[in-house]
Amino acid sequence: MTAQVATLVDVIDKHRFDEAALARWLRVHIPGFDGPVSIRQFQGGQSNPTFLIASGDRRCVLRKKPSGQLLPKAHQVEREFAIISALGPTSVPVPEVMALCADADVIGTPFYLMGHVDGRHFDGLLLADQPRDGRAAINYDAVDTLARLHAVDPAAIGLADYGPQGGYVARQVERWTKQYRASSAQAGEIADLGWLADWLRERRHVSDETAIVHGDYRTGNLLYRHDAPQVAAILDWELSTLGHPIADLAYYCMTYRIDARLSGGRGLAGLDLRERGIPGETEVLDRYSQASGRVAIADWPVFLALSFFRLSAILHGVMARAVQGNASDANALDVANRAGALAQIGRAIAHSEHR
Repeated sequence: MTAQVATLVDVIDKHRFDEAALARWLRVHIPGFDGPVSIRQFQGGQSNPTFLIASGDRRCVLRKKPSGQLLPKAHQVEREFAIISALGPTSVPVPEVMALCADADVIGTPFYLMGHVDGRHFDGLLLADQPRDGRAAINYDAVDTLARLHAVDPAAIGLADYGPQGGYVARQVERWTKQYRASSAQAGEIADLGWLADWLRERRHVSDETAIVHGDYRTGNLLYRHDAPQVAAILDWELSTLGHPIADLAYYCMTYRIDARLSGGRGLAGLDLRERGIPGETEVLDRYSQASGRVAIADWPVFLALSFFRLSAILHGVMARAVQGNASDANALDVANRAGALAQIGRAIAHSEHR
């Protein structure tokens, strides 16, 4: 897709909060935010509502929990703040952290503030407005950046307890099965999603590793420098934890298995990638192996199927929140309708069991 500036809109009605209360809080806690405050909402994404806060020539980004009843363990902005803070001194590019407010009485939910990163945003890997000979570099830097994240020792930056050690596949299967069941009352059931849960449960004892994982690592959650094909910041750390690094890589590679004709799916399947200058899935795996010092990537079909299972369950939850009126994106129902298609792809990968 094209490089773009993130879309800013007026604050969506259901996400409005007491702006005067926020302005008072900012005057006390954030230097330079002592004048009139303007607030715009970032449109896009289905998770924690995100806003651009401006006062004079100062700008920052606010992320908050949605209002209303939330699914268990979802929307933990406190965890986002903790991991961005911990990664700040490392070579992993993250926004500057500014402040966390755990007091829900200020604007109705906890929130945190981070620096605004001025960067290029690509919605997918087609990169149609970029020169053909520059597309591979954009892709490969995302892969190299992911390998750098996975190389960080959690204990060395105070994150030894950021998640359980080991058993990531089993934990993820159970977590997202519970989330799927919790949202089924509002959003209905998806047969392929239930089948995938059973298939993955039987394969939960794959070779195990533990690293810091982002949990939603994709092009849409990266900002690139304007002057180079380099990642300037990784965004949206809500699903981060300690887990298996190959799960992040598989999630990044989902786009290669999604049919390019699927509306809104940003898929690459069926396209001539070589003609477009876009590295294929095998080239991405080889690049990651080189960057991380691996000889091979084991259990690839399991991690791919797990990625489709997770995203389908997440979008199923989006549908449930949309039914309740709490989803952060105005197009939430359209996005959520892709849950069934993604579960079907995951089931096909499970049946094939090949790289």
